[in-house]
Formats: sequence, C-alpha cells, structure tokens
Amino acid sequence: MTAWLRWLLVTAGFVVATWAVRGVLGRRLPPGIARNVAAFLPACATTMRRLRRHPAVPRWVRWMLVLALVWVVSPIDLVPEFLPVIGPLDDLVVALVLRYAARRIPPEVLAGAWPADRTLLNRLVGHRRHST
Repeated sequence: MTAWLRWLLVTAGFVVATWAVRGVLGRRLPPGIARNVAAFLPACATTMRRLRRHPAVPRWVRWMLVLALVWVVSPIDLVPEFLPVIGPLDDLVVALVLRYAARRIPPEVLAGAWPADRTLLNRLVGHRRHST
C-alpha cells in the first residue's frame, strides 16, 4: 500500500471516529449545553442529508445543502480546528446554509428533517416557529 493511500485511510478513519464520538456524546450526555454542542453538527448533517431529496426544497437550496454537507464531513479544513477561537469558525458555514434553507422551505419540512432537540433548531433559524 502506498504512503498516500495509507494516510488517506487513517484520515478517513479519524474523521469517522470523531463523528461517532460526537454522535454518542450527543445522545448520552445529560441535557444541557454540552449535549447541545455535541449534537449540533451531527444533527445539521442529518438534516441536510434528509432535505437534499425532499420535493419541497428548491433545487438551488438542495445544491447548497449538498455542498455544506461535503464541507462539514471533509477532513480538510480551511482553518485548522486546533487554533483557538477561529478554528471552529469554518464549521459555521453549515449553520448559515441551514439558516438560509430554513427561510426557503416550509417549516414543517425542516422540523420533520431535524433529528435533535427542537430548541436547537429554533436557535439556529431564528424566531420562526416549527411544528413538533
């Protein structure tokens, strides 16, 4: 096996492992801020995956959701995560895309695609009400 293939497999394994840890923490932690933070990105990724084929979502919004999903699961960051304060800023793109999409699709479609606590969704999209 070549060195670059080995590096690619290790990197992909690391990304999958960190997402698995986030998913487990998002379900197992007691309710509160730590649980919300751990569950946020996996919930965004799941929502984007569910919305990308829904017929009520406009085509332009679907393309944006696919690009944001690729962005969030990509092991390559524009700004490395270990840099304090600015490291996680590139992940905000996901939240901004979901907020943009939320304003262009029916609220019940978004609420149906969101797998986590509805208060997180309400904070993400603003003051719009979503069905439970």
